[in-house]
Amino acid sequence: MRGYTLIELLITLTIIGLLFGFGFVNFRDYSRRQHLASVATGVKGDLRLAQERALSGEMPAGCTGLTSYDFEIAANSYQILAHCASQVLVKSVDLPVDITASTTLGTISFKVLGNGTNIPAGSEAKVTLTQADGGLTITVTVTPGGEIK
Repeated sequence: MRGYTLIELLITLTIIGLLFGFGFVNFRDYSRRQHLASVATGVKGDLRLAQERALSGEMPAGCTGLTSYDFEIAANSYQILAHCASQVLVKSVDLPVDITASTTLGTISFKVLGNGTNIPAGSEAKVTLTQADGGLTITVTVTPGGEIK
């Protein structure tokens, strides 16, 4: 009779199991990196939103005496506020549960009509996004001139 021995079958199953295990671990790491990158893209987009509204001088409803659009970060969320006679909430975003944010500057302000930012010359404001379960971080940087990278 011809066939496979038990040892040959066990070796084949072991090899298949190892390949699957390595593939799954790599896919999980890739998925985590992509998730963090998509959150960073959203933060950059919202920083640009605040910057564009400040450059155009667009005032939200209920706003008088607009001076800047502020980007404020808490550990699990961030907000865009129009700084008028009183602050008007433009947008609020809750970060995913596994991602936290921190910044080197409490509030990043984009002043109206191209008058710059509140970032001191020669320094940069950094928004660091950290993923808890993977230990991955991405940093979004804003320069005093308003460049977002």
